[in-house]
Amino acid sequence: MLLTVIVSKPLKKKFMSRTTRLFQLMQAMRQAAPPVLAQSLARDMDVSLRTIYRDIDSLRSLGAVIDGEAGYGYTLIEDATLPPLGFDDEEIEALVLGLREVGQTGDPSLAQADGRALSKLKGRLSPSQAHRLEHAVLSARHFREGPKPGVDPRALRQAAWAEMRITFAYMDKEGAASERSVDPLGITAIDNAHCLLAYCHLRQDYHSFRLDRMRDLVVSEDSFRPNRVPMLREFIERIRNDPFASANTRTLFS
Repeated sequence: MLLTVIVSKPLKKKFMSRTTRLFQLMQAMRQAAPPVLAQSLARDMDVSLRTIYRDIDSLRSLGAVIDGEAGYGYTLIEDATLPPLGFDDEEIEALVLGLREVGQTGDPSLAQADGRALSKLKGRLSPSQAHRLEHAVLSARHFREGPKPGVDPRALRQAAWAEMRITFAYMDKEGAASERSVDPLGITAIDNAHCLLAYCHLRQDYHSFRLDRMRDLVVSEDSFRPNRVPMLREFIERIRNDPFASANTRTLFS
């Protein structure tokens, strides 16, 4: 009696074009918490470490700005010269709502940027999606205008990005005036007013300042680089865990 032995062959990996692999690598780097190790990327994409290193070099040659190196992890900074991502219908609605909200902040430079960004986005979409963008269901309108900033918000944003210490005159809710020297970390909207999140050198602690109560902004030449991001994370974590912070304030950072 003869026995038939069936030997199964291992399945071959599905072929993936280089273009598809590069696109998936970009997606993986966008979604991962930076810096992401090459070993993690290789495992997620089921390719070798050597392939990951070669593909990162290829992306850099195409114009992607990727910080880091082997052994330390990689951070995707920008990829403006690569083909744009596609958006589904709900993503388009979310983008429109977000940009329209920006246009309601009362910051003239951001309001102009809102319109430019929508025009650029519309020009890169398919005709059907461009139509959806132009006639989006969602929008934003503020019927109660917030207080006007007492300093130039654009200069304040630039100081935060450049991680440069600033000084300004400040009047608190009780009407007491003071001179402040702070490390600007970020700007957020709280209860219809915009606030600067900063490290205050007068108080030697984190503090928030309403922009409408700030005056005479001066950007110094003293840098606190590269501490802005970790300081901002620490400040936000404190707000989240502060039992005395209002529920609305905690929700902003949840």
